[in-house]
Amino acid sequence: MTIQRFNNWLLGIAMAGMLSACSWGNFYVLNFDDINPVIDSTMFRVTSRHHTDLGNGVPDDCYLPDGTPLIEWEDAESVSERRRTSGVSGAGVVQALLDKINNRSVVELCGIYTSIDKNGNPITLSGKVLLPADGKFERYILVSHYTIGSDKEAPSNAFPLEGLLCSMGYAIICPDYIGYGITKDRIHPYLVMDLTAMNVVDMYLAVKNYFDMAGLYPKYDDIYLMGYSQGGATTMAVEYMIEAMYNPYLLFDNKIQIRRVFAGGGPYDVKATYDRFVQTDCADYPVAVPLVLQGMIDGNNLDLKMSTIMRQFLCDNLDEWVNSKKYTTAQINKMIGTKVTHEMLTEIGMNVQSKEVSELYKAMVQNSIISYAWIPQAPVYILHSMDDETVTYLNATNAKQRWESANIQYNFGHYGGHVKTCLRFILTVKTLLEQDQKDEHVNYLN
Repeated sequence: MTIQRFNNWLLGIAMAGMLSACSWGNFYVLNFDDINPVIDSTMFRVTSRHHTDLGNGVPDDCYLPDGTPLIEWEDAESVSERRRTSGVSGAGVVQALLDKINNRSVVELCGIYTSIDKNGNPITLSGKVLLPADGKFERYILVSHYTIGSDKEAPSNAFPLEGLLCSMGYAIICPDYIGYGITKDRIHPYLVMDLTAMNVVDMYLAVKNYFDMAGLYPKYDDIYLMGYSQGGATTMAVEYMIEAMYNPYLLFDNKIQIRRVFAGGGPYDVKATYDRFVQTDCADYPVAVPLVLQGMIDGNNLDLKMSTIMRQFLCDNLDEWVNSKKYTTAQINKMIGTKVTHEMLTEIGMNVQSKEVSELYKAMVQNSIISYAWIPQAPVYILHSMDDETVTYLNATNAKQRWESANIQYNFGHYGGHVKTCLRFILTVKTLLEQDQKDEHVNYLN
């Protein structure tokens, strides 16, 4: 983390802390659409809102990690894969997520908030909040979304898959990240952990201030963190940001209390992921190559040219394929047309001993959450499929080794590919939330 970036962010959270410590009164709200509190720069500013009835099924604009609409996704597994993996069908997961929900009507609030960019300068970002239409919710769930390609998949433009959990009585906060939503014309700083984590925490603070001002409070003060794929690593970085960078500077009443963290399929070790690309000469998820390189070089202001590391055909098409935000990751993978690493990286990029890759490695280590001098304090649940073709399973084993002393429940198994395991992850989180609710009910009765 750069000193300037941290100092600017610290000033912002201090202001947010002071704001949340004030008493704004408790307004009785008859109609959620009538909420219109006084707005200032530390608050979430709603730009649009509408109701969604989950009783009608999954919204059409709910996308999986490869950009496929959930309602169009089918299990395209071979017989051999079904035999060796623990089967969870897409239709089964969707039905399980929609079954026994308490509030079928949810309100989606799109809006903007203030955070900082890679240079520590103020920036306006966007995102979405989903909550039960009656305005009553148990807790916030702060969601870091998975890798997306097109801007239509950004939370402010779609119905986040994690938003299905809203029906259980939670307020779901989903930032777009820099490079999507209102900032779609900017380059997305892919896997720049400290920056993205700051942006995520800042949205939580802004939303909390907005709801507090409106007189809407959760039943419980502690929050859940959640994320899959890119969001899995980001979620762990968010936990670090809260536990190591935010809470130590604030009084107890203003500290963010984390109840539990859910992380799935995350690239916790960026350097190991790049090494695997080179060692196996294969990148099953080709779009990761330009995304990772651009994230490390541009997002960290490295004095490196993309063309030194990446083949010219990718450099020539980078703006159209990736930075235009017009295409899903599945579409970009098809346009790249190869999974062979040396066909995407130059000889310098394939040479891990080169000075250029050495510079990349420094940025990759800096943006690998397992390299941080920190051990998670809150309880964590981590799921990863051994069959994951997108985010190598090595990320999970390295995380387990690094955090062996932490309170982490690991779930590693043969669960199929990255997209299918995402569905398992969402369903598992639902099950764990239900168990939490039961435990709290029993404790209340006792």
